[in-house]
Amino acid sequence: MKLHFYAMALSFSGLVQLTALGQSGSGGQHIDKAFVQEHAILYPGNLQNLGPYSLGSNEVGNIQILHGNTLLKPASAQFQVWGKLVEDKSYLPMADKNIQAINGYQGELVYLDDEAVFSNAWAGSLFIRHELPTPHILEGGSNFDFLISDGKQIQYLQEGLEQAVVLSAPQEILEIEFDPIQEKFWVLSRERLFRFDPLNKELREMLDGKDLRSMSFHAENNELILGTAEGYFTYDALSGKRSDLNSRLPWNEILVVESQDDELWFGTTKGAFVLLPSGEFNYYYLERWIPGEQVYDIAFGENEIYLLTDQGLGTIVREKMTLEEKAAFFDEYTRKNHIRNGFNATLELSEPGKLESGKLDDSDNDGLWTSMYLASQGFRYAVTKSPEAMAQIRQSLLAMERLFTINPVAGFPSRSFERSGYIEQLSDPDRWQHAPDPEWDWKATTSSDEAIGHIFVYGVLAEIVEDDWVKSKSIELIDTLMSHILSHDLYLYDYDGKPTQWGKWNPDYVNNFPPEVGDRKLNSSNIIGMLQTAYHFTGKEKYKEKAFELMDEFGYMENLMRPMAVIGQAGEESDSYSQMLSEAWNHSDDEMYFVGYWGLYRYAFNPELKRKYKEAILDHWQAERPEKDALWNIMTAMVQPEKFDLEESIWFLQKHPLDLIHWNVKNSHRKDIELLDQNFRRQSTTQVLPPSETRIARHNANRFTLDSERGGRSAYSPGDIWLLPYWMGRYLGVGVIE
Repeated sequence: MKLHFYAMALSFSGLVQLTALGQSGSGGQHIDKAFVQEHAILYPGNLQNLGPYSLGSNEVGNIQILHGNTLLKPASAQFQVWGKLVEDKSYLPMADKNIQAINGYQGELVYLDDEAVFSNAWAGSLFIRHELPTPHILEGGSNFDFLISDGKQIQYLQEGLEQAVVLSAPQEILEIEFDPIQEKFWVLSRERLFRFDPLNKELREMLDGKDLRSMSFHAENNELILGTAEGYFTYDALSGKRSDLNSRLPWNEILVVESQDDELWFGTTKGAFVLLPSGEFNYYYLERWIPGEQVYDIAFGENEIYLLTDQGLGTIVREKMTLEEKAAFFDEYTRKNHIRNGFNATLELSEPGKLESGKLDDSDNDGLWTSMYLASQGFRYAVTKSPEAMAQIRQSLLAMERLFTINPVAGFPSRSFERSGYIEQLSDPDRWQHAPDPEWDWKATTSSDEAIGHIFVYGVLAEIVEDDWVKSKSIELIDTLMSHILSHDLYLYDYDGKPTQWGKWNPDYVNNFPPEVGDRKLNSSNIIGMLQTAYHFTGKEKYKEKAFELMDEFGYMENLMRPMAVIGQAGEESDSYSQMLSEAWNHSDDEMYFVGYWGLYRYAFNPELKRKYKEAILDHWQAERPEKDALWNIMTAMVQPEKFDLEESIWFLQKHPLDLIHWNVKNSHRKDIELLDQNFRRQSTTQVLPPSETRIARHNANRFTLDSERGGRSAYSPGDIWLLPYWMGRYLGVGVIE
């Protein structure tokens, strides 16, 4: 199954791209070769009495599921469109067969019913009768020979065999696996492993175990992989040596094991995982990947892995994709699904997982999320001169400008705006006001994170986008906002003539906090960067004078240079507001810092200040490195291109899922992670999990959050999450370049 949207990226296929995103903690170059991008296609359905012989696939991609005695097949699905399981009526006589097991054999589907082993392949010539009353276990050998079992007996079958070979099993049989190297069958019970030799027709006990569940012969290493209720171990087919039990797994209650080339796949009572040759696990759990929790059977296609669960079939599709092709997909996807009045918006879904049920949502941070997306398109245009990027720049810049003009407060940016008559249906109805234009309403109480977003994107557009209107409009908006802030004594004044709760950069506010409260450092860093940006593009001395006044007379330089190690909880002697603000590390502050670093570093008044700013930025980056966030790393590459965690940035961009629906995720139960004690940064584990296994999160979220319950009710935009670090990296020469 191919993703239809790859075609739009073909125009890039002839390019050799490089990226300076190589060794951990270093610069260098990375060739943008195709990597494996995974996504899921789901076919929900309530299934019962499943086991390791309930799923089969053939070499042309036909899938069948045995549910009861009925054969089902997946239908009517594509990426982000759920399908269904329907009865497979392809072969009329199959409806009358009492099928007990299905399996793949030599690229075709083979069945076991109460009469025979048979297939519809090979012109239907495979039909071998058996003598067992109710067999339900089926495995093929090397030469159209088969070993079957009803759990109590086994029977060896081969066309032309003169005498039936039926043996009693010492214990109830769970599964049979063929070993093509030794040309023998392995037979598994709950506590024993046996070997059946087709030559002498003997069943021999080889190993005793405990609570064995499943097995697979791994030809790569000539060994059996044996799954148990507590993990798995290996058994060398030649020496008989077994390994220790490996229970440090995403989940260790194993139901099924399958091997494919150099990969080991495990189905468990809590999802599925694959052990890669690198020793890493990929974990597939809950609706981003599979429709049910318990995985009973696994099958393989050319580029697909089929995971059969109690609630339907999940198909993991693997496609080769470059980062540039991924960007092309996300660019088109964002414009198609996430633009509201020019804003970069979230889709709120009335039906879980169904994009077609989505409503473009208003947000407190319409200005911030749009500034980050708009900046990505600015970087994109500077690199590619794409007409589509310019069209989106104009649309979104108009939306950002209208945040100022739709309200009656001079120089004040609204949080958002919407057509009138819907306030009660919007988020935070009490924050909405009627605009002078009766057709529109606007949202008040704008905060500092919107303000820094505005100044960031206007600086980007004014500097790098070669378009007269874009440049002049961006500089105009910088001056508009910063004039408001200066004329109101470093506050954002709302419609009520009072400062908003968070729009405050005045020394009386900033320096009122103890040094360990992050807002003191953050607000100082942000306002200096904002004033530098305003001076750089307008040349107005008032901005430069105010910045030096804050640094020289009010300690803002000391504030912004304060090491991140100092930031922590305010002491008991501090006021309750300071204690509340410093209860834990604020990841939204990280986003505000790094977005502000663009203006702080690039538009520094002099080289000495630039050197100091670099020191502060690198200190912050050191604290953030465990998160492996591509945006923080690439922002750091702006000041230190020779060392910025290149490899981790590529990891983030490649591992980020294509599906940005906010599904439920759970990881706290995993046995392969090392949990940390509660700490100020709320870092839950020693190593951050990949974005493909955690909640969909913007850059203002804690990437160490293990569990999240959002029920598939929203779809985030990749505009700020993925496209900003990618296109910024392209522009800075540390992302993919031609």
